[in-house]
Amino acid sequence: MAFIILLGLVSCRKKRVINTSFYYWKTVYDANATERRYFNALHCQKLYVRVMDVDKSDNGVVPISPVTFKSALPNSVQLIPVVYLVNDVLKNQTSQQLDDLARKIVYYVNGRIKPSGKTSYNELQIDCDWTRTTRDNYFYLLTQIRANASLKNKKLSATLRLHQLKNQKNSGIPPVNRVMLMCYNMGNLRKYGHQNSILEQSELEKYAGKNLGEYPMPIDVGLPVFNWVVVFRQKQYAGIAKRLHNDRFFDNKTFKASGSDLYTLQKDLPQYGLLRGDEIRRENLSAGQLLCAASYIQKYISSDTVNIIYFHLDEPTLKHYTYEDMEKTAAVFR
Repeated sequence: MAFIILLGLVSCRKKRVINTSFYYWKTVYDANATERRYFNALHCQKLYVRVMDVDKSDNGVVPISPVTFKSALPNSVQLIPVVYLVNDVLKNQTSQQLDDLARKIVYYVNGRIKPSGKTSYNELQIDCDWTRTTRDNYFYLLTQIRANASLKNKKLSATLRLHQLKNQKNSGIPPVNRVMLMCYNMGNLRKYGHQNSILEQSELEKYAGKNLGEYPMPIDVGLPVFNWVVVFRQKQYAGIAKRLHNDRFFDNKTFKASGSDLYTLQKDLPQYGLLRGDEIRRENLSAGQLLCAASYIQKYISSDTVNIIYFHLDEPTLKHYTYEDMEKTAAVFR
């Protein structure tokens, strides 16, 4: 009898609604054929587009690297504008200055909608790695953005880092409708040696777990589908070689391997700004690692509806994953 009751409960359990989306984190929107194929194959209906960064300059707080739309988004795709806010912008700001910043952010976002081919949007997302010292100013800014008349009936969401998830007492809960948990960039990029600063399963498990289940707000999940090449010069962090692609590492006359992810450069590569003797760490994530991370996270997510957002829609990195890889990863949340 107990088995029959349990079977009935399982069969009546409502399936979680999963929406798959992508971030678009480039300064020019002009999705190519490969990017469109991935987007359509995963039945995406939304695209989270970075509209601008907000940072300090000699002229005060200004928009940086705003997106340009070389082509319009398809009619079937919803645009979710995303604003990246540099944490330093929030320091030493008065309420009046934050009020003004909130108005400017909304005004600028609204001005970028028409060039995208859209007349409106349903959600605005703010991306900021706030800290305990900037929390109050950040939450005040979010409140003022949310109160803007042009955002009436629209949702406001915010990104959430793993340290903010774990340290809820100090980090606080942002005054938004939803948060998007960034399950990437969790290691120390500048640390020399063997590691993967994009995603380490052990690091993920230190911060997530029950903290996910106890978070008092719907949580969406951002997963990484990107890679990068980290450069060290005399064992000191020297930056990211953005144009150096993974296929170059098969040239063992140029790159001498030391382990599975570290290489020593055997000659100068001036086109990449690299010098002989530079040590290079390749960081990427296999489809299996991505699935493992998703399988762990889904056990603690309690929301009935979850947006799975891949970072990001970019052909050179997408080619390392099949449609099936990405669909299988999203499917574990159902």
